[in-house]
Amino acid sequence: MYENQKKIWITGASSGIGKAVAEKFAKEGWKVAVSARRKELLDELAKNESIFSFPLDVTDRSQINNTFKNILNEFGGLEICLFSSGTYEPKDEQSIEPEKIKNVINVNFLGVIDCVKVVEDYFKNKRSGHVSIVSSIAGYRGLPNSSGYGPSKAALTNFSESIYFDFKKFGVRVSVVSPGFI
Repeated sequence: MYENQKKIWITGASSGIGKAVAEKFAKEGWKVAVSARRKELLDELAKNESIFSFPLDVTDRSQINNTFKNILNEFGGLEICLFSSGTYEPKDEQSIEPEKIKNVINVNFLGVIDCVKVVEDYFKNKRSGHVSIVSSIAGYRGLPNSSGYGPSKAALTNFSESIYFDFKKFGVRVSVVSPGFI
């Protein structure tokens, strides 16, 4: 493509918002790195000549580090990281299931924090770029059957708003996106 082609890394890109955003950026001429756990869906998406598959489980920080290094080696740099990883385990809440809640929080909140941490120095040293984090309106109020999802998104929204000021000092934009039900 073009030498000055803009580049983006999207996690949670195997389906939903992440996939739709990847397709949109590719259509707009960006070089797109896509990550998610489901390699077969990423490979399907990567049939587009502007989309490149980098499988990743965001609950494994060493994988995040390696994946980010691989993307930088292949792409030469990034303008935007869109962290859209998420899971939702709806259930009939007859009783609280701590292990299911912990799994949702590990993916939706802690996994995203680890992704931000991995790219932090890169963007701050570059003194430019954009970190965009996909949360949810479910983070603003409790919903039935969402004892893990809602709190994970509330924490993610608060985290994003908090780091905004820290990153802004370095010329790095941080945004939080809170879509409705998809």
